[in-house]
Amino acid sequence: MPKAGYDAHGCDVQATTQTDWDLTQGGEVGRLVLNRLLALVPVLLIVSFAVFFLLALVPGNPAITLAGGVSATPAQIAHVTAELHLNDGFFVQYWHWLYDALHGNLGTSLSTGQPVTQQIEQRFPVTFGLVVASAIVALVVGIPVGLISGIRPQGAVDGGARTFTTLGLAVPSFWLAIILVSIFAVHWKLFPSTGYTAITASFTGWLRDVTLPAITLGLLVGASLARQLRASLIDALDTPYIRTAWAKGGTRRTVLLKHGLKNAAMPVVTVFGIQIGYLLGGAVIVEQIFAFPGLGTYMLAGITDHDLPVVQGVAIVFVLFQMAMSLFVDISYGYLNPKVRVS
Repeated sequence: MPKAGYDAHGCDVQATTQTDWDLTQGGEVGRLVLNRLLALVPVLLIVSFAVFFLLALVPGNPAITLAGGVSATPAQIAHVTAELHLNDGFFVQYWHWLYDALHGNLGTSLSTGQPVTQQIEQRFPVTFGLVVASAIVALVVGIPVGLISGIRPQGAVDGGARTFTTLGLAVPSFWLAIILVSIFAVHWKLFPSTGYTAITASFTGWLRDVTLPAITLGLLVGASLARQLRASLIDALDTPYIRTAWAKGGTRRTVLLKHGLKNAAMPVVTVFGIQIGYLLGGAVIVEQIFAFPGLGTYMLAGITDHDLPVVQGVAIVFVLFQMAMSLFVDISYGYLNPKVRVS
């Protein structure tokens, strides 16, 4: 008779089952990634076409700007128009751009003459660092406020937390940036008002430069996370399994963090993944305010100059980043909720 925990061949049944489970989960994650990659193709096509179409509706002729503005002669304008194929039809222009993009070429900036792909590679770390710093600020603010507010709802602390989150959601990011600059940069001189130091050059310099922009973007996201965590935690703590955990003699830390917070985290993870899109969009304005040489500043310059390759390239990068965050959220579900792993 085989021993308990072993099959007739003497193999560890528990270890075999765990291995099969890990392989199954690896296959599920692989299929999820593949499905997301397949879904990314029509999304990128729709976004690129929409940006192309909207920029075509913007009044003005980019050939006039590139030829020298109001002082440009008709011959110069005609030369630039023919060189950039601006006389071609809308769909022909879009097809030329799409063909080059599929081969890894996002085109050349109409205003600077520099390759868009190269500029994005140089500027992406600036925006990525700002988004990561803002996300850390959001988590540092949102999770403690949401926990304190959700554990003891309707109390004095909860009232103060709700007032704080309401202000955080209501204040525009550009107005908050101006207030922070006025207080911490102009009056107290603790942080610089503008400028950027690369993290590879000086970490302390980068941290000093990115603090005010990260707070500007992170507070709103933190307020959203706190609101969502409060509501989810209140619902989770009022469920039968929490009462069972209390009845079995569970400690306050175990019940609140292991059972309550883990089950209340799924909606918060969803909101956090969606809010990353806000951080990217908000970076366009915040980078301009704080003079950051990131993708946001680059995109605004492209919109002002009617520089289609620049706007298209940055929009594609934003979509790819948001889709990656959505994939991260879906994978996180499997670790937070066993029912999702089984399904």
